[in-house]
Amino acid sequence: MPDVPDVAGHAALAICESLLLALNDRDILPEHEIVGILQDAAAAHANQAADGDDAEMHKAVAALINGILAGGNSVRRR
Repeated sequence: MPDVPDVAGHAALAICESLLLALNDRDILPEHEIVGILQDAAAAHANQAADGDDAEMHKAVAALINGILAGGNSVRRR
């Protein structure tokens, strides 16, 4: 694997976004469920940010997911 910072994280994010879009496009999961999944993921990291050595990382992850929600990247708004 190339020596690029967090390449695995970027790949995982791209794959997950593509899966969420495909699930919505094929009417397997409705938009509100996909939004709920993203909100739950953001909340889980926001809650973890309250304590521990990785608090800043969890805050950043929550902010990134909330940015995805705000931008509509993982859901094609109809």
